[in-house]
Amino acid sequence: MGLHFTKEEFSIRKTKVIQSMKEEKIDALLMFRQESMYWLTGYDTFGYVFFQTLVLDQKGNMVLLTRAPDLRQAQNTSNISDIRIWVDKDGSKPADDLKIILDELDLKGKNLGIEYEAYGLTGRNALSLNKSLENYCLVEDKSNLINKLRVIKSKEEIIYVKNAAKLADKALNEVWKYAKAGVSESKILAEMNRVIFEGGGDYPANEFIIGSGKNALLCRYQAEKQILNQKDQLSIEWAGTFRHYHSAMFRTIPIGAADPKHVKMHEACVDALKNCENKLKPGNKIGEVFDVHAKTFDDLGYNKARMNACGYSLGSTFSPNWMDWPMLYTGNPYVIKPGNIFFMHMILMDSENNLAMNLGETYLVTESGNERLGNHKLDLVVI
Repeated sequence: MGLHFTKEEFSIRKTKVIQSMKEEKIDALLMFRQESMYWLTGYDTFGYVFFQTLVLDQKGNMVLLTRAPDLRQAQNTSNISDIRIWVDKDGSKPADDLKIILDELDLKGKNLGIEYEAYGLTGRNALSLNKSLENYCLVEDKSNLINKLRVIKSKEEIIYVKNAAKLADKALNEVWKYAKAGVSESKILAEMNRVIFEGGGDYPANEFIIGSGKNALLCRYQAEKQILNQKDQLSIEWAGTFRHYHSAMFRTIPIGAADPKHVKMHEACVDALKNCENKLKPGNKIGEVFDVHAKTFDDLGYNKARMNACGYSLGSTFSPNWMDWPMLYTGNPYVIKPGNIFFMHMILMDSENNLAMNLGETYLVTESGNERLGNHKLDLVVI
């Protein structure tokens, strides 16, 4: 089996989940998040776009219900031994197949936790699931039960995140090499992905975000690919990815020459990032990190240009995005702990002057503070 972690690691994770289930009085957990399945068993697939669930009860029984294309996927990538298949046909009701499994595990009338916040559990599938379980058992939304365990990375996971960070650094080298007037954004993306794959990396959980000119002010990927002009600005957000673990970075690069406002915006981004670094320590709340970010920008006159969040946790995530729980926004009560991985992005979008400036880095929280995982300088690089 192509397991990415040791048997001992998986055993510890399973024990922690069962303990959390007992504490929250959940007789069984129905996992629909692919991240949970991967973390708990190694199961690696994009088959979660269809109805698929992994059932774990307090006794440790674990049953995967999936489609035929994922039978061998689960056999080859996970430690799941009990795999059930629901059959594709007109009128298929996999939620009813699930109830057969629940009967076998003596879960009728019991309390089930369900990961409702899952991209594979569409609204239609959730309605079908709820109807099937109506008057059968009690259900609770336990979308964050495993999230709260995954958010603290083990030593084995940290190795993968640091590998991802090395790949992100290599990708930035390619940006600096190719981001010149007359070069297409497509070429830049191609070279970035080349070094990541050549370095043993994976597809990221969402597309790299790239844009020049007016599109440098966008915070999402879009399909237009432009040729860089003699004087331009290029914003790019990307992640190195290794075994599905991400380490993200963000930069805006002036092409040809930097507008004086670019320089001031970059100085503000560096100040904000450094202030956030000083706050990103065990015992502080992540909402407080955002507040430091906001105050720095607001005091410098960038209130209208900044965002309402300044980062999020990173880990092993699957499409459609690499953002993980929790997010850095005001009032978020999550208390920072050693082993947390956070991507902090300082984003300024000046629509009035059509100027962008972004600076983002990934950090590992340590016992006494944090460690920036990217090794490149934070200086404004003008090409």
